[in-house]
Amino acid sequence: MSAESNPLSHVIQHPLVTREAETGLLTPNGEITILSDHISMIILAGLLLSLVFPPLFRRRRKDGGEVDRLVPTGFTNGVEAVCQYLRSEVAEPVLGPNTDRFIKYIWSVFFFVLTLNLLGLVPIGAVTPLFGTHIGGTATANIWVTATLALTTLVMMVFNGLRLGGTAYLAHFCPGPLWLAPVLVPVEIVGLFAKVFALTVRLFANMVAGHVMLAVLLSFILGAGSAMGAGFGFGVAVPVVLGSVALSLLEIFVALLQAYIFTFLTALFIGQSVNVHHHGEHEESHA
Repeated sequence: MSAESNPLSHVIQHPLVTREAETGLLTPNGEITILSDHISMIILAGLLLSLVFPPLFRRRRKDGGEVDRLVPTGFTNGVEAVCQYLRSEVAEPVLGPNTDRFIKYIWSVFFFVLTLNLLGLVPIGAVTPLFGTHIGGTATANIWVTATLALTTLVMMVFNGLRLGGTAYLAHFCPGPLWLAPVLVPVEIVGLFAKVFALTVRLFANMVAGHVMLAVLLSFILGAGSAMGAGFGFGVAVPVVLGSVALSLLEIFVALLQAYIFTFLTALFIGQSVNVHHHGEHEESHA
């Protein structure tokens, strides 16, 4: 199957710079990717969030008194509303007294994942082959990217659970009698990695599904045109294009929704780790 007819061609990673390497399962083809279209989108997202957005976030009213100059306007007002919502409705209910400690990480996760999702909707990859390369694509449709984000959350969970909870965090791996530890501890450890797996697969699968559906719909036009003639292909194109527009709008919603879900689960999992001693005290008070 050619790259053009493969609906996964615009979803899979396209290496741009590679080097020979032998690291076993991590390099099945005997090479390691130094730069790819997905990596380029990650770099672009980082540059946008680091260089472009901060000046926009600092926009304030220029007229009026001192208080008015502190009021955000335009794009900044919208971003501040999103940040406030994430703090009050997502982070604070699960992080409690540790909200201020982790809110910057929560904000960073949301805007980074959202930026990657939205950049994947920009048809950069459709024009870059004209220049002999392939830049573009959805980085969050790469399971290595989503797994890295999930592993970062795992490190935050374990490190801060030990730092803030200490022995209480270790004790929560055996929530029952000590003689059940050989059974409960492995189950809790598996549950810990199941959270990472859920974060990884949920974002990856949802971002891949929308793009593949869109590619399959558009392939109907070319298939009908080549098999039945240009007139029939045009007849198929009308409903397909309308469906593709509707699906593209749905993908924008999915990009927002998946960024929110990933952020919510991240906050929830971190909250379960750092507030484990509070749960223990709560249970003891009702015992």
